[in-house]
Amino acid sequence: MIFKNIKGKMKEKVREIEKKIKYAVGRVGALLLTILISPILLIISLCIVLDSPGAVIFKQKRLGYRGKEFDIYKFRTMVTNAEKIGDGLVIRSENDNRITRVGRVLRKMSLDELPQFFNIIKGEMCFVGPRPPVTYHPYDGYENYSDEAKKRFEIKPGITGLAQVKLRNAGTWDERIAIDVQYVENYSWWLDIKIIFMTAFSMFNKEEYTSNKKRGKSNI
Repeated sequence: MIFKNIKGKMKEKVREIEKKIKYAVGRVGALLLTILISPILLIISLCIVLDSPGAVIFKQKRLGYRGKEFDIYKFRTMVTNAEKIGDGLVIRSENDNRITRVGRVLRKMSLDELPQFFNIIKGEMCFVGPRPPVTYHPYDGYENYSDEAKKRFEIKPGITGLAQVKLRNAGTWDERIAIDVQYVENYSWWLDIKIIFMTAFSMFNKEEYTSNKKRGKSNI
């Protein structure tokens, strides 16, 4: 029994070290990539400014590591205050008239997520992990998640994750949380690499992307 407890504690320490390495590598990688793609970021920013009035960057409160709130960054793809218009957080189709012309292109190619490199640099996110939910949905505040669901917050949120490559915008929140918990409990470098490749494949596979979009609703 004592040996089993020691083994369990050692395994937990190893996982914590793995996570720290994952975060450190992610921050360095995000910094280098941000410098590398800075001309692209500038071009996208100019396109947004010329296309519609409003800020270039959309900020929104999200729940992060162990329930801590932070501001997530995205390129603005919708009209200003879109959350307070029409269906609120829900986007029922890519024909939603709140989406701007430039925004439609950015969303289709997932380029609106690029500013989240800054979230990674700040230590709030990583490349792969459960996507951070808004503070009031699907539950109002971290404290209202079940103990099982809170496990999804034991790794920093990611730009992409296992639930994203498996479900895209389809599936219920309960299904997403179950997959997120599965990821946290089975985390490994190889799993992260697999998810990154699956994400890249879905981005460049237009047919798969479109079919997944039609199966469910997406969020702002």
